[in-house]
Amino acid sequence: MEDINVKQLVLAVRTIAEEKNLPEETVLSVIEQAIAAAWRRDNGERDQEVRAELNINDGTANVFVIREVVEEVGSDAVEISLEDARKVKPDAEIGDTVEEKHEVVSFGRVAAQTAKQVVLQRLREAEREVVLEEYEDKIGTIVTGIVQRVEPRVIRVELGKATGIIPQSEQIQGEFYSVGSRIKVLIKDIERDNRGPQLILSRASESFIEYLFRQEVPEMETGAVEIKAIAREAGRRTKLAVRSNVPGVDPVGTFVGGHGTRVQAVMNEIGDQEKIDIITFDENAEQFIRNALSPADVVSVEIDEQAKRAKVFVDEDQQSIAIGRGGQNVRLASRLSGYELDIETAKKVEKPVETKPRKNIEDSLLDAVEESTENN
Repeated sequence: MEDINVKQLVLAVRTIAEEKNLPEETVLSVIEQAIAAAWRRDNGERDQEVRAELNINDGTANVFVIREVVEEVGSDAVEISLEDARKVKPDAEIGDTVEEKHEVVSFGRVAAQTAKQVVLQRLREAEREVVLEEYEDKIGTIVTGIVQRVEPRVIRVELGKATGIIPQSEQIQGEFYSVGSRIKVLIKDIERDNRGPQLILSRASESFIEYLFRQEVPEMETGAVEIKAIAREAGRRTKLAVRSNVPGVDPVGTFVGGHGTRVQAVMNEIGDQEKIDIITFDENAEQFIRNALSPADVVSVEIDEQAKRAKVFVDEDQQSIAIGRGGQNVRLASRLSGYELDIETAKKVEKPVETKPRKNIEDSLLDAVEESTENN
């Protein structure tokens, strides 16, 4: 029969703490939970409330069984009569809880296995917790990781100490991930659920694009230019509204870079299949909507500020450009500008404007002809 010796456990606390890079208190509490579980396995009942205390200095362990003082005992495991309670705690009253102390020296084989399982499982959880705490202040930043496993719904990425996942919704559509390849990912969030904490990574978020531009455009750090809004459909198209805070600095040119080098550097990271439109932000909502719908030419805009909607009139030949393939251009422009945009054709408005000047030209021609014949 294989017994666990409590003295060995106490010695193990320091070793485990050093090996796993965990605080001693964490390891101690994990082992105390395991001792309580093992004692319950050997001597107690399942629903008993048991806690253990380990004394590191002299290598002893005590287990405390907590029971409630009641008039009539229904279950020995969790309840105690007033008479028995006063033997443990002389001033005990009905409704109090009392703790009975039991010294623990060693456990039987089955209890030892229980303790071992509890220790291993809890240590793994504690380790992950410690590792993830290191990443807590990295949320919103980009790190480089190595693709560890490609599963149908998630990509697992190793980031040094920790492993994170890119859920399907955070992957760039159409992007192929091969095991062992290095990729940049944005640390989006830490999700805590019953399976333990999980690092959520993203390549599809707007912040990912913003961070990539921040690396390419030093003028963002100085505050000379800034990104005011981003709308993105990862793998297809991104619209970026930028503005300059320094007179004479062209914001769009600054983000595009000489010969398009800055934009190209970002596209090299996200893939050439995603188009990036960089437009100028404007405080004037109408002008901003015109810019957002680029490359389409807009004739006029009617804004309903209350409903946050706008009717945008374009020439017939510009309508499909304004709407974009599958409604993409107008969808992104709506998200970028914050207005629900309805595209309408402007032919009714246009016709009279066009014919008037022509008539004048013809009139003046006729006048000129008449004048010359009179003079002759």
